[in-house]
Amino acid sequence: MTKTPSTPWQPANPAGLAKQFSKLGWIGFWLQLALLAIPIFLLVYVLTLSSPDSAQAKGIDLGNYLSHGSLLVMVFTTLWFLRYVRLGSRIADPATRPPQAKALKTVWIGLWACCLGIFFSLLLMFSAVGRLLFVLLSNPQTGIQLAPGPGGDPSLSLSAIDAVSMTSLLVILSAELIVLGMTLWLLFRASRASTANEKAPT
Repeated sequence: MTKTPSTPWQPANPAGLAKQFSKLGWIGFWLQLALLAIPIFLLVYVLTLSSPDSAQAKGIDLGNYLSHGSLLVMVFTTLWFLRYVRLGSRIADPATRPPQAKALKTVWIGLWACCLGIFFSLLLMFSAVGRLLFVLLSNPQTGIQLAPGPGGDPSLSLSAIDAVSMTSLLVILSAELIVLGMTLWLLFRASRASTANEKAPT
């Protein structure tokens, strides 16, 4: 039978499925919240404690980094995992259990958000590494010019802000990959529970 958004959903093991949603929802929320504090702290450091001279040669623009969406997508997925917790509570109660199509739609939205965040992070990571390679190739191969000399080009120098930016990108990318794995597992469990129920004798 083809399932519609209003079709009642009767998973094979609703208690176990609800527990998975609630457990991974809380784990994903607190994990992302903890990792999200790292780039936010680094951003505050860059905006408040870095010297004006370093801002001229900061390489990766953290304002541009934010505008590209990596941090914003991570904030969204962090809050979205709370929806998994609420969804788990609803699945456990037959009176409030949502249709299968609605539950899977919630997981799919979280999955696409994770993929979008990973795409932005990889794009920015390639940009950061590309700039690093350009600076190293543009300088004499006897050493690294950490600061330009008088009249030098600031774009050909490296500073601590480059490491700060790349660290932020790496932390966010790691969190997004972990969240992607959790979301795929929830999608698998929800689909498997439905399939098992459909194969059960009526």
